[in-house]
Amino acid sequence: MNAAMPQQRPAPFERAAIIAVGSELLTPLRIDTNSLYITEQLNTLGIEVVFKGVVGDDRAELAHLVRSALERAGLIVLCGGLGPTDDDVTREVVADVLQRKLHERQEITERLRQRFAARGWQMPEINRRQAMVPEGADPIDNPNGTAPGLWIEHGDRVVLLLPGPPRELKPMLRGLVESRLQSRAAMTTLRRRIIRITGRTESHTEEAVQPLYAAWAAAAVPISATILAAFGQIELHLSARAETPEAAESALDRAAEQVRAVLGRDAYSTDGRALEEVVGDLLLARGWRIGVAESCTGGLITSRLTDVAGSSRYVDRSVVSYSNDAKTEMLGVPAALIAEHGAVSEPVAVAMAEGIRVSARLEVGIGVTGIAGPGGGTPEKPVGTVCVAVITPEASRVRTVRFMGEREQDKFQASQAALDMVRRMIATS
Repeated sequence: MNAAMPQQRPAPFERAAIIAVGSELLTPLRIDTNSLYITEQLNTLGIEVVFKGVVGDDRAELAHLVRSALERAGLIVLCGGLGPTDDDVTREVVADVLQRKLHERQEITERLRQRFAARGWQMPEINRRQAMVPEGADPIDNPNGTAPGLWIEHGDRVVLLLPGPPRELKPMLRGLVESRLQSRAAMTTLRRRIIRITGRTESHTEEAVQPLYAAWAAAAVPISATILAAFGQIELHLSARAETPEAAESALDRAAEQVRAVLGRDAYSTDGRALEEVVGDLLLARGWRIGVAESCTGGLITSRLTDVAGSSRYVDRSVVSYSNDAKTEMLGVPAALIAEHGAVSEPVAVAMAEGIRVSARLEVGIGVTGIAGPGGGTPEKPVGTVCVAVITPEASRVRTVRFMGEREQDKFQASQAALDMVRRMIATS
């Protein structure tokens, strides 16, 4: 009699695809946030998301996307389209693509009836659609909604169907991460690190860090890098895959130090912190308080600083002095200074910073004045011209910068320039 063959462990998931279903996601009124959460959860298991798609409630388009995902990944996660109405097509389309017949599961129907009865309602017959399960599929209980999830094994691939509402999807996915997905996870872990940079363009950043790429790729724990440009800053995203989280984090620590050595103080954060967090930590370390006098930024600098929990320990006050009279009355900027140099000028920015600092007896004062646009520019001072001044007990600095962008973008870049000036002055003093 032959001994039973040992059961082979299913192939681990290394690559995943995510498909968000819903016509509303193709409008400006609704944003797909589920895929971000799903990606985060899968990455903790070392499963890399290589493909994301958003599709409306169109059977043909959804079928095309599912077929494409099956060719590219071992785990396909679909979210949305599991409701009881005619436009909830995910269940039917996946069954058709996988060539599985749908059958009503009476235990699901009964559970739905009980859920409605608990609220004193009779279940509409259309909800029976949510009890239709493809052959071979394993339903996943949904305690927060009516639509059960579905786990469908298709050869060495798995198609996972999850409901669209985040309050239903998130606990369901967390349970799967701790059970089925954990058992099918890759034997590695994937960790990411964001390095934030200011004072350099995307091309200058790439030129500086590009020599590091070859060594990273050949290392025992390989690291991949992606550069993303945004107004006022550059982000360098690093990814490391290793056998343990500790090994991945250690490799990322070394890479971050290499980047800092190459970029110097232009790399203001190697641990993902935003600029306002870095500035807050520096102020706390010195025991300094800050005041902000803003014109063109309209309070944005103060808003960013106070978005950080605990910022009351170092943010003292703020003045939005939008008009010339406000600059004179609230900050003591001489009217003659404004008349001589103009409201958008370095002398006025310095006077604004000194006015907020002296009036409150603070260590740090910021003054920002500029032309955010789209109107108000002149040939000498075009739209995007901003004057930024920072005064500390040890130094005073002012500069004029010119930004290229829309009004909102110019305001953000001005706030970034002001906070970065504070950072550099405190860090070098």
